[in-house]
Amino acid sequence: MSGHSHWAGIKHKKALVDNKRGKLWSKLSKAIIIAAKMGGGDPEMNIRLRTAIADAKAVSMPKDNIARAVKKGTGELAGGNFEEVVYEGYAAGGVAVMCDIMTDNRNRTASEIRKLFDLHHGKLGSTNCVAWMFQRKGLFLIPADGIDEERLMEVALEAGADDIKREGDKYEVLCEPDAYSDVSEALDTANIAVDAKEITRIPQNTVDLNVATARKVLKLLDELDDHDDVQNVSANFNLPDEVMEQLESEG
Repeated sequence: MSGHSHWAGIKHKKALVDNKRGKLWSKLSKAIIIAAKMGGGDPEMNIRLRTAIADAKAVSMPKDNIARAVKKGTGELAGGNFEEVVYEGYAAGGVAVMCDIMTDNRNRTASEIRKLFDLHHGKLGSTNCVAWMFQRKGLFLIPADGIDEERLMEVALEAGADDIKREGDKYEVLCEPDAYSDVSEALDTANIAVDAKEITRIPQNTVDLNVATARKVLKLLDELDDHDDVQNVSANFNLPDEVMEQLESEG
């Protein structure tokens, strides 16, 4: 299983805790603000906004919070002065890392992200230093023991997915970002359980990690993901089965 699947699963588990702290809702609010700012406040006419609202509803974000975020994005309320930035760099072992950022203070965020890379054996790089290694895709992780493969393929492909494959105990469903909302709705309508879903960056090739390097890489990704301004983190690592077993045994 490649790095995006490992990391998506880890983030899904963290999100349950983040949600209780309100951190996840804060990140989702920013996604809604940016979407409304870029494409207007009508989710029927703004696919990105519709997707952001659907993700917020999926984690029980209150309707009032969603409505407030939309109004901030359209300028009806103050507080919508966020901008999107992508930071790129390298973690331990030469692992390529991309961070999708939403910030109201680019200088502060850049300084804080650079410090995290430095503290965890990595280095923040220049624009496009690793972007060429990734493709932006919608990703869904589905428990393999709860679904018939043919049914999953029928539902997902009809909704616009372009790749479905078995990875360990899960199926990976990939789609173009524009099809993410349709695929998500189709899976939900078909009552197909989804462990994790996100629009992320899929690496074209991966770097195998040993246990020691994996600890450093995962620590950096965890710290980045925990930062308030970081919306999504992608990396091109692969954890061989024996490394995964060792890490899981450590808790």
